[in-house]
Amino acid sequence: MRAKQNQRDVIDRAAEVQGKSRSEFMLESSYQKAQDVLLDRSFFGLDTPKFQQFVALLDASPTQDEKLHTVLTTKAPWD
Repeated sequence: MRAKQNQRDVIDRAAEVQGKSRSEFMLESSYQKAQDVLLDRSFFGLDTPKFQQFVALLDASPTQDEKLHTVLTTKAPWD
């Protein structure tokens, strides 16, 4: 694959930071990007009753979740 020198330099620096060769880094990065693209385009179908249930859940007000409230309001140890 052809790349401009500045592009190769950035890729090489990133690969070095991760302790990988340029080829390993590029293959891993390409593979991850391919997965992301495919997952973004995944299709799932629902019959009418299931779709209506799904939409109702999306439209409903959020329920109280004490555990979530605790996580969101507890100060982080590093703060």
